[in-house]
Amino acid sequence: MALNQAARTTDPNRRDILKSTAGVAGASIAMSALSASRVMGANERMRVAVIGTGGQGQAHVRSWVEHDNVEVAKVCDVDEKRAADAAGLAPGAEAVSDLRAILDDESITAVSIATPDHWHTPAALLALDAGKHVYVEKPCSHNVREGRMLVDKQRETGLVVQHGTQTRSSEGHMQAFRMLREGVIGDVLIARAWNVQFRGSIGKAQPSDPPSGFDYDAWVGPAPFVPFQSNRHHYTWHWWYNFGTGDAGNDGVHEIDIARWGLGVDTQPSQVAGIGGKYFHDDDQQFPDTLNVVFEYPGDGSVGQKKQLIFEMRLWCTNYPEGVDNGVEFIGSKGRIFISKRGKFFLLAGRNERMDQKPEGALAASVAAHQRNFIDAIKGQAEPHADALTAHLSSSLSHLANLTARTGRSFSFDPETEQAGEEDVDRLLAREYREGHWAVPRV
Repeated sequence: MALNQAARTTDPNRRDILKSTAGVAGASIAMSALSASRVMGANERMRVAVIGTGGQGQAHVRSWVEHDNVEVAKVCDVDEKRAADAAGLAPGAEAVSDLRAILDDESITAVSIATPDHWHTPAALLALDAGKHVYVEKPCSHNVREGRMLVDKQRETGLVVQHGTQTRSSEGHMQAFRMLREGVIGDVLIARAWNVQFRGSIGKAQPSDPPSGFDYDAWVGPAPFVPFQSNRHHYTWHWWYNFGTGDAGNDGVHEIDIARWGLGVDTQPSQVAGIGGKYFHDDDQQFPDTLNVVFEYPGDGSVGQKKQLIFEMRLWCTNYPEGVDNGVEFIGSKGRIFISKRGKFFLLAGRNERMDQKPEGALAASVAAHQRNFIDAIKGQAEPHADALTAHLSSSLSHLANLTARTGRSFSFDPETEQAGEEDVDRLLAREYREGHWAVPRV
């Protein structure tokens, strides 16, 4: 079931939203958290449900139980063992296998979604429709169209959405980017982000029976159904078009988000130029292991307003730029900044003169700090650091990067309509769904 592409290109709300937020770093197009329909009292106990309890989902549970006045009421997974393990991390939590048991529970204030990527937006939309605030893992969407649906739904409901790009809650990064805004390296014209690490082969496999205790049909959910295969199961689903977004969406989105944040761009890009593919692993994975992509933001088109965001991905290499696997550098008219969530930072003035200025806060990303900001937003005490629009604009770059490899070419992109005007690209900005499934997003 394909979503109607024509309908989205003429949506006046979309154009108004993008125009009204252009150039405002971290702006929220949703109704303010202060006006959300379920603002909590300062001392009210919040009941949370975690949907998806693999490695990251269990990390969510462990972190949630450390917060004051937060109770993990339910955990949900279609893998019986994973659900039971997660329930064991939160005394009193009920393990369920169907997320509708969470949606129907009016006592649950918020959900924490750590499913495979193809479930991120469908589960988030259902939760928002059920009146629940949403913390959703990165990337917030499986494709560009779903990200826009999430933005629109947040605006409609006025509920809080927080994206799992937890570096947004790093005090050190906030301080570093205040330095950028104050002109410490002049006009910032280029951001370069990289995701360089070794990812092992997923091998080659044939369809087989799913393991016992694992409801594969429910796991596939609204995605087109394909037979179970051992190398598109736990974690390896990342590398398949139906379920994942490759490592650009898995790990690269963190650095892409940091780069876009520091660069200060809050629209979609207008040009996407890239090349990549499978250069190393001869296995079943469908996504590239190598990507080099440049996004252009024209601003008003005048000299000094154009900006570039460069993304590099090599999944077969351990020779890291600046000695770190994940990092971002910002190049300005008067200097350069390098920053990494691994805790590294330096500032260079003109002609590579090393300066002593550096942020005082921690550079490391913290799930707990990001959850705390989410809680404060629900209580009306803060705005979310990574709201739905922030999530969508950064996740979109991962999707667009993948499309350069999938289509084998570069393309123009309209920031307002979120279309390329080329059939092969526009077709992949959305996705096909499983006919008749209850979780298929509705326009």
